[in-house]
Amino acid sequence: MSRITRAVVLVLWGFCAGIVVAQAQSHGTLRGTVTLENNGGPLHHASVLIVQLGHSTETREDGGYEFREVPPGKYEVVAHMHPLSDLRKGVEIVAGAQSVLDFELRIAPVHEEITVTASGKEQTTLEAFQSVLSLEHLDLAAKSAASLGEALEHETGVAKRSSGPGTSRPVVRGFDGDRVLILQDGIPSGTLSSQSGDHGEPADLDSAERVEVVRGPATLLYGTNALGGVVNVVTSHHQTHQHPHEGLRGFLGGSGGTNNALGGGNGGFEYGAGKWLVSANGGGMRTNDYRTPLGKVTNSETEIKNAAASGGRYAERGFFHVSYGVSDGRYGIPLAPAAGHTGQEEGPVDLKWRRHNSRFTGGLRNLGSMLERVTLYLNYSDWNHRELVREAVGTEFFNKQLTWRGVFDQRPRGKLSGSLGVYGLRRSYRVRGEEQITPSTTQDAFAIFALEEIAMQRTRLQFGGRLETNRYNPEGLPGRSFTGFSGSAGVNLPAWRDGVIVASFSHSYRAPAIEELYNFGPHHGNLAFEIGDPTLKRERSDGVEVSARHSARRLRGEANLFYYLLRDFVYLAPTGAFAEGLLVAGYAQADARYLGAEGRLDVGLHNNLWLKLGFDSVDAQLRLSRTPLPRIPPVRGRAGLDAYFGGFSFRPELILVNAQPQLYFNETRTAGYAVVNLDTSYTLARQHTLHMFSASLFNAGDRLYRNHVSLIKAYAPEIGRGLRFTYTLRFF
Repeated sequence: MSRITRAVVLVLWGFCAGIVVAQAQSHGTLRGTVTLENNGGPLHHASVLIVQLGHSTETREDGGYEFREVPPGKYEVVAHMHPLSDLRKGVEIVAGAQSVLDFELRIAPVHEEITVTASGKEQTTLEAFQSVLSLEHLDLAAKSAASLGEALEHETGVAKRSSGPGTSRPVVRGFDGDRVLILQDGIPSGTLSSQSGDHGEPADLDSAERVEVVRGPATLLYGTNALGGVVNVVTSHHQTHQHPHEGLRGFLGGSGGTNNALGGGNGGFEYGAGKWLVSANGGGMRTNDYRTPLGKVTNSETEIKNAAASGGRYAERGFFHVSYGVSDGRYGIPLAPAAGHTGQEEGPVDLKWRRHNSRFTGGLRNLGSMLERVTLYLNYSDWNHRELVREAVGTEFFNKQLTWRGVFDQRPRGKLSGSLGVYGLRRSYRVRGEEQITPSTTQDAFAIFALEEIAMQRTRLQFGGRLETNRYNPEGLPGRSFTGFSGSAGVNLPAWRDGVIVASFSHSYRAPAIEELYNFGPHHGNLAFEIGDPTLKRERSDGVEVSARHSARRLRGEANLFYYLLRDFVYLAPTGAFAEGLLVAGYAQADARYLGAEGRLDVGLHNNLWLKLGFDSVDAQLRLSRTPLPRIPPVRGRAGLDAYFGGFSFRPELILVNAQPQLYFNETRTAGYAVVNLDTSYTLARQHTLHMFSASLFNAGDRLYRNHVSLIKAYAPEIGRGLRFTYTLRFF
């Protein structure tokens, strides 16, 4: 090497080293430890989140954590490990210096809620621009539900639609069916629960890390089916924390109960070594027919089994993760006293289902000054269910769906941060058998989207847009294509100490669903002879929402007001005629509006005693005729106490539901009711293990009541008094 070449190399090396040193000196480091308050022991795998940056990590074996290259400034940091208390502390990062922030956690009844669904990055629900509900693993384990609607039915802003326990599906702010999108780790689940009232949304909630509900339009990130809201089942922590985790962690659980002879168990593990990570889990649950104060509801049994395995590698510059899961189950549709009106003349109807799911997630990070990370998600879902009449197959449904999503996360530049993305879907839907009222159809979708955020000194602004096209190619019929734009803008303004005001505007577009366009024939699952309209236009929504949120040590809550104007709203309009014993109804379009309010308030009466209140209401109707829309949840209120004594907790709860006087044509009125639930649990937390024993007395007064959103409420009341026991072990 010549002297000139060596000199040039030395100069370049010195220049690059100077940049690295300057960059290191222009940033700071945050480190600390997270421990148990009762014995000072270090907590392994606790989550630590820098709120303003959305950066998170987990504690090591010694309870320590560290963030490097943190831009100078003042930040809030949250330490979180359910069911232990979460702590939020302030810290100032100085360029070239190291800051230390330690946390002590204890068992507590109220926790900070974390979401990744609202904006695609981890943040607390206080900072989110949309109203979000987040339930952790132990909250879900105590519910022991075989379907998603059963687990979420009493949460604020969420009701359940059902034709029995196995068929339930969440209804968000009065929106049902194709307007509420069910996700698994941010990707559509691929089931057919949106198409019919007797199609359920099964979920392996015992193995889930958490479930997040985004209330209000989420079309910007997730597509036209999210016009009413999103429910996202997060299966494991590494779907969010894309870095290796050393050592062994896992869970075991079991449940049992009276009234419906509930029984189930589950377990799973995850092992990390170096940059590699492998995991596996499995379990099952079954129930018999449930009982009401009027007696047993025949053919209401449920069964679900599942297993999954995954593996991945997480390196400094790139990562990948692959997984495969299979689940199957069976549930019954309760029999009506007058079978001739429900299409069950030949005997009880059961649905037997099976789902295979394969997934690949991979990405690159630390890509330079422009991009922080690029992530690709590929998901293939193969769903099949058979409607059985006395064990003979009546109708069989197939839904094969390939979904992909690419997200480009920008590196923050000054006050601006955000992400860009592309999305695609290929769906093959097939039906064969007696109730083939929808033609076999191929659906293709493609979208581009962007979500940006501006962080000023106090106020944060968010805005974005999505352009999406959907194409349907039905067998033997002309195809349809729909292209539309969705956009939103919001502001998050700190209005007082520990409180914020959030206001947002959204414009959303929805392409009509396959069943709305092409159904023709008797549809017993919806108790109607349905007639689709292949000329339907796209549906548009303009919505405004205002939220007030407060999060302090002894007072936490939120209050939300929302108004949605839907143009060319698609609904099922009865004609007054009957065919094959069913009311004839055709899909029509008209303007509609949804107006509602919801709120939650947690008040610390004492360090170990909290008062918990909740309320939700929605009024939905066609604008021109002022006709109420069908199966809108009535006004509800909740009041309860959460008392802790050491590891013991006692949680009495009163649920109050008003009568629903606003009825659609031929809709059955439901009376108001009050239900009392009593929950108790004991939690034993140690450095590497957490045990939780719980017992629940539900519907303690054995009250006869009916769910207004149920399609079979006239002859299938809700479950009567019963006891449920659960045990959960988590080791880490």
